[in-house]
Amino acid sequence: MLKYNFFSIFTFMNNLFSFLNKKLIEAGCDEAGRGCLSGPVVAAAVILPKDFKHEWLNDSKQVSEAKRKLLRPIIEEKALAWGVGLVHEQEIDEINILKASFLAMHRAVDQLIVRPEFLLIDGNRFTPYYNIPHECIVKGDSKYLSIAAASILAKTYRDDFMEKLHDEFPIYNWSQNKGYPTKQHREAILAFGDCKYHRKTFTLLPR
Repeated sequence: MLKYNFFSIFTFMNNLFSFLNKKLIEAGCDEAGRGCLSGPVVAAAVILPKDFKHEWLNDSKQVSEAKRKLLRPIIEEKALAWGVGLVHEQEIDEINILKASFLAMHRAVDQLIVRPEFLLIDGNRFTPYYNIPHECIVKGDSKYLSIAAASILAKTYRDDFMEKLHDEFPIYNWSQNKGYPTKQHREAILAFGDCKYHRKTFTLLPR
């Protein structure tokens, strides 16, 4: 007889939790671009109505690019508040990518027009944001709707940013690889060198 825990049942049904604390104003937070070789790390914070549902909403990695683009305006319209924060490559090199990811989330929360009472953070670590309590949730973007919504905004805003950078440096084909360490991206770095948007403290080429 097959046995499922509580989370696996909901994952199997492609159904995410609406909240962790029903009585608190929760903001889900997630980032995109942490493993990239170039461009900023981008984070989003989203406060959804407790009754918000959408059949497509899930971890951005599980949603097609076309559906992500359609979901973004829906999230922005229906959310009680949302914000996006960026930390650019120069700052990433100065403070390291982990701290930069947390800073991007802080900047996203800064943009919220509604002050959250609790933060749901995707991942296992976080630097506290002032006096707002938080919960770190591993793979939270596939468990909670607000974190999934944040993952959609973070991913789409970063993709748009990288497509603009592509116009300036088309040799790296960022419109396709979005700055991730693909074979094509690294071959371009090998052939043409790096540029001002690359993260200098990252391993741009295999040693």
